[in-house]
Amino acid sequence: MKKTTGLFLILLMTVACTLAETGAGPFLATGIKIGEVDQHSAIIWVRLTENSQRVGNEAPVPEMVYLDEKTGKYAPKKGSSRPNKKPKVIYPEGSDINHIEGATPGAAGRVRLKYRKFGATEWHQVNWTAVEPGKDYTHQFRIKGLGPGAVYELDVQAAALKGDAVTASLTGTFKTAPNKETEAAVNFIVTTGTSYNDKDTGDGYRFYGTALRLDPEFFVHTGDILYYDHYAKTKELALWGWARMYSLPSHIAFQRQIASFFIKDDHDTWMNDCYPGQKTKFMGEFTYEQGTEIFLNEVPMGDKTYRTVRWGKDLQIWMVEGRDYRSPNPMKDGPDKTIWGAAQMEWFKSTVEASDATFKVLISPTPVVGPDREKKKDNHANDGFAYEGGVIRKFIQTQENMVVVCGDRHWQYVSKDPETGVMEFSSGPGSDAHAGGWKQGEVYPEHLYLNVCGGFLEGEVNRKDGVPMLTFRHYAPEGKLLNEYVFSAE
Repeated sequence: MKKTTGLFLILLMTVACTLAETGAGPFLATGIKIGEVDQHSAIIWVRLTENSQRVGNEAPVPEMVYLDEKTGKYAPKKGSSRPNKKPKVIYPEGSDINHIEGATPGAAGRVRLKYRKFGATEWHQVNWTAVEPGKDYTHQFRIKGLGPGAVYELDVQAAALKGDAVTASLTGTFKTAPNKETEAAVNFIVTTGTSYNDKDTGDGYRFYGTALRLDPEFFVHTGDILYYDHYAKTKELALWGWARMYSLPSHIAFQRQIASFFIKDDHDTWMNDCYPGQKTKFMGEFTYEQGTEIFLNEVPMGDKTYRTVRWGKDLQIWMVEGRDYRSPNPMKDGPDKTIWGAAQMEWFKSTVEASDATFKVLISPTPVVGPDREKKKDNHANDGFAYEGGVIRKFIQTQENMVVVCGDRHWQYVSKDPETGVMEFSSGPGSDAHAGGWKQGEVYPEHLYLNVCGGFLEGEVNRKDGVPMLTFRHYAPEGKLLNEYVFSAE
């Protein structure tokens, strides 16, 4: 476990105390997100808001009811079911989309970015730019020319469309990746499944604060960042979901201090087990296409949602897209059925084969090894995509020191494929409240570790007596170490 350095502790204290606002907006109530960081570039996401604070947790939320075509009446659905019925949104009396729990309406205005390497006296500046109302009042600064293996400070500023006054500002910090020749110690955090209703404190998910204490170089959210299924019946409600999640104090504090990579899965694309072209009345006016567009607007993202990042001599990660290129789930399995699509598969194989990183880590939104529940049909550990899953596992088997990290499953595990020996580390969901779907005592032969609980996964690469080591640790949300597995480079 890496200890927090004195330098970074100073930065955390500085960042935590630096949020400036005036009486007039626009404001920065949904914080910033720092993403897609490599040796020389980063993307800084910012959104302007009408108010300086989110609507409080005591405010109501809308109710969803569904049409029974036989009776012509609307009624609530049963449990967690997703009936193929037309929904209707009912707002509590006196409320609307801007006055429900967590609402943080966007606002027109301009943003400016200042950044510098820690310790430098001069700021680099990206001049005032208007946010885009059609993209939820967001803007993504794409900065280049950064130095490798360095700590950078940020100062994001907001202003009205007219006038010179800065109406709000927010500071941040992040680390860039070391060059591929550098033998650098690296640690990173991975989690999945952060449903708003399952957050474990009023300020958001507890694990974010815990993870900060480990001083990670970067963070990967493997998807299901939020769950559209039961509330996002319009595009406007989908956007409310993002504002509600990222206006929480612990989420703002984390995202402004750590470089993040975001992967989407089914629930933060559209709905459970979704695929392009799927039809249902259940999601109302909100479409799959709108979901993919919103994701690109709400997180810092480069040209493609599948990408690879090198982090020093000993680590390279691959993050893949699991929704947009997939075949329909009900399609018969075989060589033509795919989750990744031909272009992504070719990219994956060619970039892995070209890499000379000591350790190679595939980070997938869904399992590649499993085991998974028998009734599941939408990932590479299932019968539904068994052919392509076999292709991926057999390819990984040919690579030295390559493992899989996955999200989606609501329990932590370490498993080893009995046929290929490929190992998979499931991060588990962000909280204990979101854990489930597997029995604690149901241990299969391929399980090396199983725990039906929430928390997160830490990966760490370092060298011991000159030998590269890769260590994975599972944690509980409050920081208790639950499991550790160590690889020595072959």
